[in-house]
Amino acid sequence: MMEFAGAKGPKLMLDESSVLDIGGCFVDGVDIAPGKAVPDDGDARISHSVEGFLFTCGPDHIRHREPIPGRKDGKVYPLHGSASSHPAKILSTRFENGNAECHAVIDIVTVEGQPARIERRWRIDGTTGEVHLEDHVVNTSAQAVPTFLMYHMNIGGKWFDAKTRLEGKMLDGGGFPWTFGPELGGIFCVEAPGTENGFAEVRLGPIAAIGGKTLRVRFRADTLPHLQVWRNQKAPADVLGIEPVSHRWVSRAELEAGGEFNWLKPGESRSYALSFAFV
Repeated sequence: MMEFAGAKGPKLMLDESSVLDIGGCFVDGVDIAPGKAVPDDGDARISHSVEGFLFTCGPDHIRHREPIPGRKDGKVYPLHGSASSHPAKILSTRFENGNAECHAVIDIVTVEGQPARIERRWRIDGTTGEVHLEDHVVNTSAQAVPTFLMYHMNIGGKWFDAKTRLEGKMLDGGGFPWTFGPELGGIFCVEAPGTENGFAEVRLGPIAAIGGKTLRVRFRADTLPHLQVWRNQKAPADVLGIEPVSHRWVSRAELEAGGEFNWLKPGESRSYALSFAFV
């Protein structure tokens, strides 16, 4: 793990062995990542990644273990796509005037055996403490491919209390307590249109364990037009996830039938972005 921090904001532990995703996220000395308090779906890559604060799902598949068309060996798409466990090549890091920046590329082989690349840039504004992520997914294969992306931002549920709420214009009534749904967990996915400069925004807080701060997440609404939120308090799990995502929560076949695949021709790319801050 590589420590990454600016003059203000959280201290992040970036995982060079897996997409340069975020392992630990320390706010006022508290690591709010869930750690071991997450469900294990049997995929060692995901069991590793889901313990951290942010991991990247895609770019070949999201959400469902579904058969790969044309395969006779019964192989299925992995639940969270193929990106996790692919190492990052750090191109540059810079710490200047309190700001921090890291640029990397991650070369991926999808479950279908096709190459893809994520060009990733992390940046922390040393004045505001806001963390910015910019990703460009590039089709480096010789054929057109559909591209999917979901960011899982996981926070340990042990840090929340009865005053902690989810808030955002995309939510029913503008927001509700973090303990939505049935007693031990729940999940929903809603459209998340941009509200400012093309970005949607959702907030989670206050979180007493970090001085009453609220986690504010903003994400680019044109390429991440949906927000999925899930929580799982079925012991030993205790986690809530904020998940900007490129596609509706339906099967791959339904997305394809509805013309909702985001196709990339060879050499083409698509850009995604999000930011988060503790305010």
